[in-house]
Amino acid sequence: MSGLEALPEDIRAMAARMAMPDFQEWQKQVRSTGACSNPTRMRGYRTVTDAETGEVLDHYSTDDEPTGYRLVRCGNRRAAVCPSCSQLHRDDTYQVASAGLTGGKGIPETVAEHPAIFATLTAPSFGAVHTRHKTMGRDGKPLRCRVRRNAEKCPHGVVMSCRERHGEDDPRAGGALCPDCYDYAGAVLFNAYAGELWKRLTIYLRREVAATVGLSRSALGKVAKVSFFKVAEYQARGVIHFHSVIRIDGPDGPETSPPVWATVDLLDDCLRRAVATTSMIVPDPADPDWAFRELRFGTQVDTQTIAEAGGGITSRNVARYIAKYVTKGGEITGLPPRRIKNLDALQHLHLPAHTECMVRTCFALDGVSAYGEVPFGRWAHMLGYRGHAATKSRRYSVTYGELRDERKAHQEAERRQAEGLPARDEREILVDAKWKFSRSGLARGEEMIVDGIRAGQVTARRIGAA
Repeated sequence: MSGLEALPEDIRAMAARMAMPDFQEWQKQVRSTGACSNPTRMRGYRTVTDAETGEVLDHYSTDDEPTGYRLVRCGNRRAAVCPSCSQLHRDDTYQVASAGLTGGKGIPETVAEHPAIFATLTAPSFGAVHTRHKTMGRDGKPLRCRVRRNAEKCPHGVVMSCRERHGEDDPRAGGALCPDCYDYAGAVLFNAYAGELWKRLTIYLRREVAATVGLSRSALGKVAKVSFFKVAEYQARGVIHFHSVIRIDGPDGPETSPPVWATVDLLDDCLRRAVATTSMIVPDPADPDWAFRELRFGTQVDTQTIAEAGGGITSRNVARYIAKYVTKGGEITGLPPRRIKNLDALQHLHLPAHTECMVRTCFALDGVSAYGEVPFGRWAHMLGYRGHAATKSRRYSVTYGELRDERKAHQEAERRQAEGLPARDEREILVDAKWKFSRSGLARGEEMIVDGIRAGQVTARRIGAA
């Protein structure tokens, strides 16, 4: 057996890839994608011509590439799927959140003087669950799960107490103490309609502000605007809760000063009243006669003043917090980062018992006529949640699209400079392009190379930021 044959198969595959004649160009493309873990291979061309004269200003074709294709980022926001693209999305989210708090990216710095709070809205309880406490006791260890001296037994004979300390990798954390008592249907329904609940909350919040200052809703819009930026996070028990920046501006958004009556205390009080009144009615699957149940947010509403001094939480920490959670999905519950097409897939996924019960509930509710067109089964991999990871008001700050267009223009200018092409002027142009999807993902042996390139880029970024 030769020395190469004695190596692990992955190492042999990596060595074979590095020996290919197109390796240098492939490596260059990998670097240009930021070492994306799941790049798309595209084939095609792009020709840019002057609209008036017909002069060809720029032409690119993958036929001229040694690889025969072009690698394009996957663009996935989840860190569990692609660390590189999720970091880019995280950076963009930080810019969106930060611009709405301190200015920049076309938003005036005076926005920092506008009253703003950072609010966390949770779901109600659907039953007792095991808890992984981050708080340490006097012994320096995490607090015990659920200590009850005289804990009663549930109707199924389970004692409603747990004296264990659940670690980071304990699959029981977030799971129901008694699965037979837990309201799985309620948890899935809350997730499915959480987006609608938030929409109603924003309406009720504006109504509360208007009523508090003695204005009609139409009159409020002429003197003030309520803006927000929200991100969704999964709790270990598998239900969604929201973190949001809520801000009061003048009538034209962040460019105008808010009225003198707009204060943090007013915003806080109005939010709490709005949460208490926000609800919606949906059919109850547990009732054979299809009675209705009420969905609403939990009673625990945490708010913090956003301020650079004098207490509260700083704008930078808020932006970091929001950016952190936009790259996460349901990984904390043991969910895979892909769709669960049917119940047969569960035998291969080995999900925690609590998460599996929620997935089964999604499929059980799927197609029930009382819920209309709600595709519970389609969103089983999200435990029923159908909303976006992050949403914002139109006037909160810069948009993701604007950030991406700015980055694209910058990268295009760098490419033209590197290739010795003149800078793009203001002439009207015509673009003729045709692209065809080839495949996605990395071939065997390429993963280790990409991981090494990514590690080098991360180290360089940290050194540059130091």
